[in-house]
Amino acid sequence: MTDTPIRTRREGGILEVTLDRPKANAIDLATSRIMGETFRDFRDDDTLKVAILRAEGEKFFCPGWDLKAAAEGDAVDGDYGVGGFGGLQELPRLDKPVICAVNGICCGGGLELALSCDLILASETATFALPEIRSGTVADAASIKLPKRIPYHVAMDLLLTGRWFDAEEAKHWGLLKEITRPEDLLATSWELARLLESGPPLVYAAIKEVVREAEDMKFQDALNKITRSQFATVEKLYNSEDQLEGAQAFAEKRDPVWKGR
Repeated sequence: MTDTPIRTRREGGILEVTLDRPKANAIDLATSRIMGETFRDFRDDDTLKVAILRAEGEKFFCPGWDLKAAAEGDAVDGDYGVGGFGGLQELPRLDKPVICAVNGICCGGGLELALSCDLILASETATFALPEIRSGTVADAASIKLPKRIPYHVAMDLLLTGRWFDAEEAKHWGLLKEITRPEDLLATSWELARLLESGPPLVYAAIKEVVREAEDMKFQDALNKITRSQFATVEKLYNSEDQLEGAQAFAEKRDPVWKGR
């Protein structure tokens, strides 16, 4: 096992986060806490715009909870850290895009981790499942998220049977943005990250807050809150230099220069 289960690489405003815990990239409590700290620092660094979450190796993205660590004393209800399991599921105010690059096996908590990202890319060899049902446990986060992302009866099929499904089926149901060859996955993820890096960070923040908060609101209530600038990110956007820059760039038929303020 590596001494550092989480590695990071930065290029411009992009942060690449790599999960590296041989043999299967399973997540124990200590790793989860490190991941939470990593994504918290990403959230709080104004010079970082986009993150990519990937895993080392070709066979496994992540199978979720480390059962070996659990057998050695890690409590399933232990301290996962500031972001909850995997550092992303419960991290508050993460208003920047996060891309997930899935290679190999992505199941259980690993799939829940991918669902916590904004965009998911996968290699054509990736496979997915929520096998918790077979061990008498609940895929808790997936039970909440999946029926909101894909058709109810499809989500229930996956949750109740724990069956495996491939990248093509995942894309068919809208879970994936794109499928690539294994050797192209990382490069394609970086290409997407660079596209997002060039975009308006204040708009991204507003989109993420609105989507997150509106999930439990009635449509008109959410819309009223937007138009009245009652979301902090929307108020910041509407009073920003970038708001004016966007309008001026459109009028002058040029590309905008975003400053994030």
